[in-house]
Amino acid sequence: MIPGIVLVIITIIFPPLGVYLVSDCGADLLINVVLTCLGFLPGHIHAFYVEYVFYNRREKARQGRHESARAPGVYSNKAQTGGMGYGTMAPEQEGGMTEQPQE
Repeated sequence: MIPGIVLVIITIIFPPLGVYLVSDCGADLLINVVLTCLGFLPGHIHAFYVEYVFYNRREKARQGRHESARAPGVYSNKAQTGGMGYGTMAPEQEGGMTEQPQE
């Protein structure tokens, strides 16, 4: 993975590339390209938000605290899980509650 400071520099120069590096090719990248075309500042705001969600979720997963709710406006599973993969998120039940292990 790219160090955080390098990612920030890349995002300042070209926001869609920063989003691509943390969320791959998908809806987040498309949204960021459109926002960057509409104005450079909206593209930056969205890019830094997606990167914040990615690094925040990754840090929580490393500490063993998993966020069960999805971050609003972020559609990439990679960004939602902090790049830790599908197995790091607690399975959801109906109503948004996470399952508790049975003993």
